[in-house]
Amino acid sequence: MSHVRIVRIIDRLNIGGPARHVVWLAAGLDREQFETTLITGAVAPGEGDMSYFARAAGIEPLFIKQMSRELNLRDALVIAKLLRHLWKLEPQIIHTHKAKAGAVGRIAATIYKWMTPSVLWLRPRRCYVIHTYHGHIFHSYYGKAKTRLFIAIERALARICTDRIVVISEQQRREISEQFRVGRPDQFQVIPLGIDFDEMNNRRGRLCQELGIPEGEAIIGIVGRLCEVKNHAMFFESAAMLLSTGVPARFVVIGDGHLRNALESLSRKLAISDRVSFLGFREDIASAYADLDLVALTSLNEGTPLSLIEAMACGRAVAATEVGGVIDLMGTRRDSSYGFSIWDHGVTVPSRDAEGFARALQFLIERPELRREMGERGRAFVRARLSKERLIEDIEDLYRKLVGADLEVAPSHEAQAMIQPQ
Repeated sequence: MSHVRIVRIIDRLNIGGPARHVVWLAAGLDREQFETTLITGAVAPGEGDMSYFARAAGIEPLFIKQMSRELNLRDALVIAKLLRHLWKLEPQIIHTHKAKAGAVGRIAATIYKWMTPSVLWLRPRRCYVIHTYHGHIFHSYYGKAKTRLFIAIERALARICTDRIVVISEQQRREISEQFRVGRPDQFQVIPLGIDFDEMNNRRGRLCQELGIPEGEAIIGIVGRLCEVKNHAMFFESAAMLLSTGVPARFVVIGDGHLRNALESLSRKLAISDRVSFLGFREDIASAYADLDLVALTSLNEGTPLSLIEAMACGRAVAATEVGGVIDLMGTRRDSSYGFSIWDHGVTVPSRDAEGFARALQFLIERPELRREMGERGRAFVRARLSKERLIEDIEDLYRKLVGADLEVAPSHEAQAMIQPQ
């Protein structure tokens, strides 16, 4: 049985869930059936480079340094370089991740499929093109005109250049397919994220010791890039409201980005800088969750946030804005009478509602036993549904279904059942 050759393309391995996702897939697919090459671009200064994570997994990506974040005229060169790699590697599956790589990668894949002698009798190369939306840029990133342009581009790419569209939550599928009308319904497949539980440990005390936080203070953490879409400003506004009530709390910001100076200034303006710690990027991020009493997320737009999954895997209750795939992680909605929603695994508020978020944080801080119960339910939820092993099995099953006769091994009944549409 020959290997199925896969080329996986992502714009950059910056700090975040998508970088871990592609590395786990590149390293974890069954090597008796699949042969994977990862292609990526350069990480911008200040973003945090996760190339070390790929190297630790035994993955040496091919780099195209011009594959930067924004669409620009250099993308013609990126497409040309991608084509050179594709002609050399001869993949049967080309799988792109995130918006920029999804655009240039799918254009290059389509050219690759059709630039062959068999095109004379209208037969392209036998190669399947998949795109995964880890999030989307259809709101809260750019102005109206630019957003409309990107939606039009994504609709064209889905119609002309894509065989299968992978989304990471049912809520995200509804947004992209039904609200923004990208792709046909039959192109979509929901494959939730997975995480490596071996990386999750609960060694308490390290963060408290590092920051000198005394017993009795609630520690509320937020994890992610310091950029506009994460809306850390709302996190700080809610922190100021909460502290004004006399609740003893400390706020920890894990991550970095181009807004750090502005956010540090905002914390001083709100007179809470002595209660806020900026920790930057941390390779030992998993151990930090152990000392957090709550994990917060204030984003304007999300796919399925890895920080919430990691927090739940460590038994932490979460407080989040109700955006993207967040609600797919929260379990059952139990109560909405407080002005925010109480779920099995935490609380949610509408996007941009800083006052509601402050009330939700206070509600959980004052109820440690409820937090513990939410954390335990969240841990069980994540471990049952969102393992790295399940993610790999789902992707392998998708690939087997596409290439069909190229593989002699049929997918297991368990793998079939796990990726059926909800």
